[in-house]
Amino acid sequence: MIKNITDSVKYIGTDDLNLDLFESQYVVPDGMAYNSYLIEDEKIAIMDTTDDATDSAWKENLAEALAGRTPDYLVSLHVEPDHASLIAWALETYPQLKLVASAKAISMLPQFFEGLDLTGRTIAVKEGEELSLGSRSLKFFAAAMIHWPEVMVAFDTKEGLLFSADAFGKFGALSKCGFTSRDDDDWACEARRYYFNICGKYGVQVQNLLKKLSTVDVKTICPLHGPVLVSDLDYYIDLYNTWSSFGVETDGVFIAYASIHGGTAKAAEQLADILKAKGCPKVVCTDLCRSDLAENIEDAFRYGKMVVAASSYDATLFPPMHDFLWHLQIKGYQKRTVAVIENGSWAPSAGRVMREMLSAMKDVTVIDQTLTIKSTPKPADTAALEAIAEALK
Repeated sequence: MIKNITDSVKYIGTDDLNLDLFESQYVVPDGMAYNSYLIEDEKIAIMDTTDDATDSAWKENLAEALAGRTPDYLVSLHVEPDHASLIAWALETYPQLKLVASAKAISMLPQFFEGLDLTGRTIAVKEGEELSLGSRSLKFFAAAMIHWPEVMVAFDTKEGLLFSADAFGKFGALSKCGFTSRDDDDWACEARRYYFNICGKYGVQVQNLLKKLSTVDVKTICPLHGPVLVSDLDYYIDLYNTWSSFGVETDGVFIAYASIHGGTAKAAEQLADILKAKGCPKVVCTDLCRSDLAENIEDAFRYGKMVVAASSYDATLFPPMHDFLWHLQIKGYQKRTVAVIENGSWAPSAGRVMREMLSAMKDVTVIDQTLTIKSTPKPADTAALEAIAEALK
């Protein structure tokens, strides 16, 4: 698929509709887009390549866009294989081509392309440096750990295009979710799941990048995944500011439960009903055993308050809850208020383990109001659920 973004910039990326798990862990029912671009000026620059799963389609797009011309530069903003698998091929195919990337990226490439000779073929760019293409320059900003250490983003000084690497990306093939933000009915849904699971830990680094980008007039955002953002940029940037500062996007309570025989589930659902009756603006109740972990991580970050309810298991914690909390910890979960409900038929242990795991997270407040269920919730437990709801509403 080739699309004109402007008269001088073409989209030459690819869709992978056969992919089931992005990074071998994230469900992508609508596939994945690997975005790549071609800038036409006095010099011609290729902006990133693609994943080897779509190499044939990308080569065809590139050849059609070039129409017999020879590219001068290949700019690699991110050397993760889904964007850089065709670097060696491009350098071999176009002997005059110069690879433009950060010094860190250049040093990493031999890890992916053993024996690749880069002698005289590279231009290492630093923070604030510019590469002239003729009537425009590409100005580079370091974006380390968004979400790899070598990442750069590039700003087109003539037309205001930001080539943002993995930032502002989302799950989904463009043939499914739309080529531009105007075509995308619900960008935030899969962009949020993408952000918190891929980049979420690195909020400080994202904040630093947003500050740098505030110094230039961005008119269009061209990410490496997902639609090209062409309008209402303040909306997307504001969301990224909220997400990366670990702010609360939606006022409400996320209830995550892991139930073995249904007793814990009943307590969680009863609490959800009580919260709604008390006027809580939004209540989301999720069964961790039967739902997508990445979506649950997304919801935990989206809302300012959370309830974790789980069964005890082998004198510790039921594994689906342990896995959920461990993922929250490694993704940098913070600045939230949490309530704990445990279930234990003879020796409750879940509450202790959940509190220990939550205590390892930054600025997470575990409220005093709690409940221990013995197998199934009883009428006498309602008062404790009311107290939890009152503290969270």
